[in-house]
Amino acid sequence: MEKKTHNLPMPEIHKWQDVKDVYFLYITNADDRAKIEEAYEFALKKHEGQFRKSGHPYITHLIEVAFILAELTAGPSTIIAGLLHDVVEDTDVTVSEIEKMFGKDVGMIVDSVTKIQRLKLSKKGDDSDFVYEDHRKIFLGMAKDIRVIIIKLADRLHNLRTLYFLSPERKLRIAKETMAVYAPIAGRLGMGKIKAEMEDLSLKYIEPEAFAHVSELVEQRSPNLQKSLAEVSKRIADILFKNNIKFEMKFRVKSIYSIYKKLKEKDNDFERIYDLLALRIITPTELNCYEILGLIHATYRPVSGRFKDYIAMPKSNMYQSLHTTIFTGDGNALEVQIRTPEMDKIADSGVAAHWAYKEGTNYNPEREQREIENKLHWLRDFVATGYETGNNAKEYMDTITKEIFETSVYVFTPKGNVIELPAGATPLDFAYKIHTKVGDTAVGALVNDKLVAMNTPLKTGDICEIRTSKTATGPTESWLNIATTNSARSHIRKVLAKKNQALTRDDNIEKGRGSLNDAFKERGFAEHEVEPNVNKPEVLKHFGVNDYTELLLLVYSRNITASSILDYLKLDRRDHMSKMLNKGRKVEDAKNPVIVPGAGTVAVTLGNCCTPVPGDDIVGYITKGKGITVHRTNCPNIARNLDRTIEVLWNPNTETKLYPLDISVKCVDRDNLLVDIMNALSQAKVTLSKIKATYHPSTQTSVIDATILIPNLAQLNSVQNIILQVESVYKIERVIH
Repeated sequence: MEKKTHNLPMPEIHKWQDVKDVYFLYITNADDRAKIEEAYEFALKKHEGQFRKSGHPYITHLIEVAFILAELTAGPSTIIAGLLHDVVEDTDVTVSEIEKMFGKDVGMIVDSVTKIQRLKLSKKGDDSDFVYEDHRKIFLGMAKDIRVIIIKLADRLHNLRTLYFLSPERKLRIAKETMAVYAPIAGRLGMGKIKAEMEDLSLKYIEPEAFAHVSELVEQRSPNLQKSLAEVSKRIADILFKNNIKFEMKFRVKSIYSIYKKLKEKDNDFERIYDLLALRIITPTELNCYEILGLIHATYRPVSGRFKDYIAMPKSNMYQSLHTTIFTGDGNALEVQIRTPEMDKIADSGVAAHWAYKEGTNYNPEREQREIENKLHWLRDFVATGYETGNNAKEYMDTITKEIFETSVYVFTPKGNVIELPAGATPLDFAYKIHTKVGDTAVGALVNDKLVAMNTPLKTGDICEIRTSKTATGPTESWLNIATTNSARSHIRKVLAKKNQALTRDDNIEKGRGSLNDAFKERGFAEHEVEPNVNKPEVLKHFGVNDYTELLLLVYSRNITASSILDYLKLDRRDHMSKMLNKGRKVEDAKNPVIVPGAGTVAVTLGNCCTPVPGDDIVGYITKGKGITVHRTNCPNIARNLDRTIEVLWNPNTETKLYPLDISVKCVDRDNLLVDIMNALSQAKVTLSKIKATYHPSTQTSVIDATILIPNLAQLNSVQNIILQVESVYKIERVIH
């Protein structure tokens, strides 16, 4: 017995008159019609003598592309560009000639399509692999103008329809490329009919046995389903007539590739595929849609979990419809789709339905492009991502693949706006999707009114609220482990790179400041005396710098020595200080962290209120009967008694010891927060004296007060940097009691 084969129907071969019959229905302007005819005659002449692999004259391909475009109600420029899209590539015609004959608009479209077609897809391993740079050029070229995409899809669709004339290797390569690139683009543009045909045609060559198997299953099941569909549709029609609701009914058979995918998901259980056939009801208004839904559910029992309201929450490709699946009563289940005429047109043609030529209106391609980009926000990301990823073509393609073609989740803002994200996205991705500033200042997230960790995967229907703080320090290295979208990760890496540059500069400034302070100390000056003496216009001018930080950078780089600054200022207290410090000085003074010039040996204690440590600018406060208490110069407890202050200096000869210092860490509360902060302190090699956490339920934040033991101010800076990298921490302050 001869084995049965399954083939898609042979494509119809259209004549030029067929194309005219279609576009004459909506293009009535005589000049526009004449220009299209002129373009056809021009293409016919230029491609004369050229033939396709099928043996047909090459013009037949251009006629078919024009026919597909006309069916999409494309405008005159688009149809003309479709007819001419190969003349630059295959003839001696230039883009400049096209611009002179048919206008700059047509020239731009043809040029963009030509550049895409000139990309020779590189081969790696087998000829189904394409280089990332080629892919990026394709996407960037198409994203500049929707019409370029539409023409390229029409071109690819007809090539697929005639694929059987090519060698097996080329068939497979083109089919795989279509499945990887062009079919997903058509899907994202809402061009459902074109996407479905592309996928079916590609599957036939990629997995011919699977294609035949699914086709056979459909054929076996169809008679029973069609009988059930006829009975249900008649009953529903009667109900709608009785309720005086206007409607039109259509029937949709699920594509072979869609069934193939469903079988994979359902462990090859064909009986679990409920939407093999679908009844489509088209009615004038949205209100009618919901009314019909209610009547159907009152008549037939719906399948649980199969209702989807894409009217209230449209898909990212602008698709809108009500979907429900009902039990028919004869052992079958049937999907019913309910939509308005406009929704139906968009369901088939997607973006092309919006771009459709509107006779008699102020047609503006730039405005149309902007409107489309507003409806398809991801389209803007095509170009934006290309710039954000710089020359990294692989990163660009990873972003496109993961964020534009993969399964999406739809998350609500507190105001009800829908944000589309790839599956697995986190609140941090959500924050960056709203705006990069929101992402950079994010300190926590509420999902469905519950505080969650920033790495929590979001689900469709979640309501996400991002907590931000003006004092937030922005991205840290750990954020790269939280963000999943390439766009967020790319931005985080950029911010971190800038931060590292700034940190390096700041670190160098501080090192320069330290060298200058040390030089001043050697000559008997306190730290607080350095900047007032040096940061003067005449000093900066002498050393050829614009500001004090620039001078400090030069000191760090040793282009200017600290001693040369002192020499220029003619400052030196060494002899005077030696006399003062030696007056009444005892050996025990070396144990004191602070010395009092000219006071001999006096009782000196560090203030508990501001916990000064070596490196802080300090001042002594004369306490009756208790000697001198050392405070930080910015301590508010001495502000009103300046007459009782005295100059004090950190003793450079004192033995190294640890000093208590109080800090306050502010965070968005979460599980294991205290443990993570203690681990960070351990990582910073800091001794912890005491720690206390206070939770504030009204703001869902925590304040962690800690006393740490450190040898100097330099280690505090290191500790702060480490703690700020802990998730949920947004601020660290030194405490003054």
